[in-house]
Amino acid sequence: MSPETDFDGVPDGTPDRSTRGGPVAPSHSRLRPLGPDEIAIDGGFWGERQSLNADVILAHCETWMERIGWISNFDKVADGIIGGNHAGIEFVDSEIYKLLEAMAWELARRADASLEARYRALVARVAAAQDDDGYLNTSFGHPGQPLRYSNLEWGHELYCAGHLLQAAVARIRGGYPNDEIVRVARRAADHVYREFGPDGRIALCGHPEIEVALAEFSRATGEARYLDMAQLFVERRGNGMLATTILFGHEYFQDDMPVRDATVLRGHAVRALYLASGALDVATETHDRQLADAIALQWKNTVSRRTYITGGMGSHHQDEAFGDDYELPADRAYSETCAGIGSVMLSWRLLLETGESAYADLIERTLLNNILASPREDGRAFYYTNTLQQRTEGTEPSEEALSERAEASLRAPWFEVSCCPTNVARTLASVGLYFATADDHGVQLHQFGDYSVKTTLPDGRVVALHVESGYPFDGAVRVTVQSDVDATVTLRIPRWARGAATASIGGVHLAADGTELIVARQFTAGDCIELRLPMQPRIVHPHPRIDAARGTVAVERGPLVLVLESPDLPAGFSTETVEIDPDVPLVLTANGAQAAIRLRVDHSDALWPYAQSTRRQTDRDSSRLASAELTPYFAWANRGPSTMRVWLPLAPASGR
Repeated sequence: MSPETDFDGVPDGTPDRSTRGGPVAPSHSRLRPLGPDEIAIDGGFWGERQSLNADVILAHCETWMERIGWISNFDKVADGIIGGNHAGIEFVDSEIYKLLEAMAWELARRADASLEARYRALVARVAAAQDDDGYLNTSFGHPGQPLRYSNLEWGHELYCAGHLLQAAVARIRGGYPNDEIVRVARRAADHVYREFGPDGRIALCGHPEIEVALAEFSRATGEARYLDMAQLFVERRGNGMLATTILFGHEYFQDDMPVRDATVLRGHAVRALYLASGALDVATETHDRQLADAIALQWKNTVSRRTYITGGMGSHHQDEAFGDDYELPADRAYSETCAGIGSVMLSWRLLLETGESAYADLIERTLLNNILASPREDGRAFYYTNTLQQRTEGTEPSEEALSERAEASLRAPWFEVSCCPTNVARTLASVGLYFATADDHGVQLHQFGDYSVKTTLPDGRVVALHVESGYPFDGAVRVTVQSDVDATVTLRIPRWARGAATASIGGVHLAADGTELIVARQFTAGDCIELRLPMQPRIVHPHPRIDAARGTVAVERGPLVLVLESPDLPAGFSTETVEIDPDVPLVLTANGAQAAIRLRVDHSDALWPYAQSTRRQTDRDSSRLASAELTPYFAWANRGPSTMRVWLPLAPASGR
């Protein structure tokens, strides 16, 4: 492709590092996000996941979508033969855009000529399908298809356009503001503004996404009208514009009440989280304190009442929705992978706005448990939903056929609605951009692993440092400052570690008893801050109002939720009949990733399962004892069909 120039005068294909920031880059915020040129994962746990994504997951997604015709939909539009030949459901365009976003973040992370060629070839096929007025969709608006925007409730046209814009943002932030995908996205955004802006039709998309995309595209391009359009879409929500005959009502579409009036996230979980993210973007850029406070309150109430221990969100299968407060059944958890990604999107925005570590705490929990549970260890199959209890082993899905969303206990290679694999791909490609931030005084480290940071503060000071850790299995974190600089380095102390963390620099003890370790001094290159987090396994109790978990406990180790999986049980024991013995301390096993527990098997087989009193001591005495290892939740179901549970019933304590 020969270089071209467009709106900014930068030749196509020439990196421009002036466009800084990650997936989110507010024009003003308490903390500043770092761009791909300022932070990089360079090994360890997260380095392995990014390598798996780059080497396997991206190609897996591309191969599947090519094989089943989702990508060739764009070719058919360009050739004028799409008619009745469209492959897949109405919104499969969005998966190609999420793949392009993942590729763009990966190329921003490291140069790869082969991936660059694949990326540009795919962009060219997408661009060829764009109409002259900027409209771009393979399911509507062409001969033999429904008219444009004739099914806003379910057609997802604006949802797809939103993912196109986010792919363009990734390319801009990767240093290519004049890439072809950016020009395609600009024409699409201009079309949306003409069609739905102040002089256009007053309407909404059934699935929020365009809001968050327009706001970020406005930030990335400097075009204020895209933010204006995002604001209009946010303010139109909650007025019952979307026709609905489904049982779930307007709440499903986030159209039951204005965004600023809601006090908790409700309805379809992914829709709710995408909308809240976009609304906060609008609030930040327009200085709308009321709207920003409403989103913060919704986050707080949702996290405290409607979130699983894994960070997963959404307890209903039929409508993929949040349940009522404390309605968190383990065995019927939907906890969609995409909802977890939406949660990280929202928490990151709130962290940037406020600097409060609680948001980074949830990001850690959600990334390491809910989201990482999705991809199989070989990167070629995924969970769409993430249950917290698997009662039956189920069956292995076909490696060659499309799967339903939750049809088996094992991950599936692809789905009829395959939003989660591509969402995982774009998240892993950009995950390092959620690890650290900067402000006028220094750098803040929110997540731990192996990565390097080099950034320039507003007054010209350069802060360069390297973070090294065996996290999440090892609690020792070493931060080596690599430049002589008078600055502040701040490390988050996870909620689960508060009161037990220790820290030092150069052998001198540092106080580490709050939510953050703040080290402000004149650093000399080579200075090393050491933070030590307690990694002994611990018992966690559910809130007493979570009916489905009453009488049970979970086990965590560091940031990881652990599970009991059937391959780790001795003969004669089942995940459905075991009880954890509260009198036996937890033991850390040799590999450092697991904990051992003492179990008691429940032999109760009464004809009637109800009684006037609790089980007698004789029942306890007749039960069998055994030990079993617990494994990280994210790693479960990588050994074939199995049963599993997070919440373990408590055996009666001694003396009862």
